Amino acid sequence: MKLLEVRGLEVRYGGIRAVKGIDLEVARGEMVCLIGANGAGKSSTLRALAGLAPAAAGSIRFDDREVRREPAFRRARAGLVMVPEGRGVFSRLSVEENLAMGAYARSDPGVAVDRARVFELFPRLAERRAQIAGTLSGGEQQMLAIGRALMGRPRLLALDEPSMGLAPMAARRILDVIRDINRAGVTVLLVEQNAQGALALAHRAYVMESGEITLAGEARLLLADPRVREAYLGESAA
Repeated sequence: MKLLEVRGLEVRYGGIRAVKGIDLEVARGEMVCLIGANGAGKSSTLRALAGLAPAAAGSIRFDDREVRREPAFRRARAGLVMVPEGRGVFSRLSVEENLAMGAYARSDPGVAVDRARVFELFPRLAERRAQIAGTLSGGEQQMLAIGRALMGRPRLLALDEPSMGLAPMAARRILDVIRDINRAGVTVLLVEQNAQGALALAHRAYVMESGEITLAGEARLLLADPRVREAYLGESAA
């Protein structure tokens, strides 16, 4: 069953069409990745889905409800939660205070349970719960950004370049945790420069070029596709 269905989505910045009428969908429980070169329109797509950038045209249906004209906070409260590129933690707040901000719209007793779950996923955050977020390493800040998003109990977690700028070991750890989050039942839409890592994790994938989707299918098949391997994995087609 589809959780997210997008048809004819366009995103424009002035006279520039960054996203040119794309279609995509994500089923409940899936992990879907969106790969492509810088400037392909991947981040603009996620921002439009989350309500952080205006969609010039098209339909965005989340849980069988049209949300294209709804503000970002309503989409987040409905369960469409985004972790933006660059992490965006509250640098002057502590780890625990950042997590509390992720649960700002909640008053249920499950908040404490979810915070414990975040600390289970990211033991390093538990060790640094009183530390100011701006003093954390890049990898720790990415952990915190994901943990903060999980505090909102997302039904669809959209992640924009979660491994960008991280050391290889930290990047692998982040991708492993995203896999665990998905296996725990959270639907994931992942934009990731590390095409091989993303395709190895995802169920399905879309390839974007110049604002358009040029390939789509099972992630394992795209990982073996010579066109993908040449364009994004640095392999020769010869």
